[in-house]
Amino acid sequence: MKVDRRTVLAGISVGIAAAAEGTAFAGPSPAAGSEKGPLVWLNMDQKELDDAYDQSKYAPNLQQITRRYASNSNAMRARLGEPKRLDYGPTAIERLEVYSTKRANAPIHIHIHGGAWHQRPAAEYAFPAEMLMNAGAHYVVPDFISVDEANGDLMPMVDQVRRAIAWTARHAKDFGGDAGRIYLSGFSSGAHLAGVALLTEWRGDFDLPDNLIKGAVLSSGMSDLRPVRLSARSKYVHFTDEMEERLSTQRHLARINTPLVLAHGTYETPEFQRQTRDFAAALKAANKPVQYLVNENYNHFEMMETFASPYGLLGRAVLEQMQLRST
Repeated sequence: MKVDRRTVLAGISVGIAAAAEGTAFAGPSPAAGSEKGPLVWLNMDQKELDDAYDQSKYAPNLQQITRRYASNSNAMRARLGEPKRLDYGPTAIERLEVYSTKRANAPIHIHIHGGAWHQRPAAEYAFPAEMLMNAGAHYVVPDFISVDEANGDLMPMVDQVRRAIAWTARHAKDFGGDAGRIYLSGFSSGAHLAGVALLTEWRGDFDLPDNLIKGAVLSSGMSDLRPVRLSARSKYVHFTDEMEERLSTQRHLARINTPLVLAHGTYETPEFQRQTRDFAAALKAANKPVQYLVNENYNHFEMMETFASPYGLLGRAVLEQMQLRST
């Protein structure tokens, strides 16, 4: 992947070198005279770990940007029209939006949105559709249950994401899609859910090809739930040993064969940077196909916006992985 070297560090070796030198990030610093508490994870006390899994501590423009997701999605629909809204399951939340290109038998890109596992509507994550439709691909965004509605359990979210992907593959022809060219992306907690979906035994569980997903771009996600479980997120996610083990993608590298692009910004929390960096390094050590990208001077929420531009880090990564060119 050819990426502007002035703004992006690409490749595992470069990423590890950057980490060794100390990648910059903006965030809270200990108050003068404050005493560090007992270490909970790595070199972090409880307050530091809680902050490291709270993006609001590192992104003061959070509300502005997430509102922009919605307004940019509305503007895109005003230009291009409403999507097909289709049911992939029996409950009210199990719906997905399909933004269709005019190209026949086109590849499909499925995006799993974030929101700290809380509910955010798929409609607010529609804005990357225009770039993909213009490049000749369908863009699919599923809705799924929130962890709050699931009483603190992440398993129902994972199940719905997997079923949404399987439904899309089975019904691809209905909206002009090519089930043999399905790609996946995820952002934040959506990157975690998308990563877990890559562990699916598609043949055994859904009678679909094992190589159903041809590539995935995961930004700013989590691949090991141990530190997350130790953080304040355990107040609303009821972690169990089984949940931690099954949903920690990095612990199941042998089941991953999908080519991956992993990315984060330098203004994200130290844990979201480390999670991405360590996952990429583990994949490389296991001889799995992976690229690791770092976007200089972008915070967590700004990273999502780069999905919508062929010149943005994630938009370019998606198009190149799908071998498409924006028009």
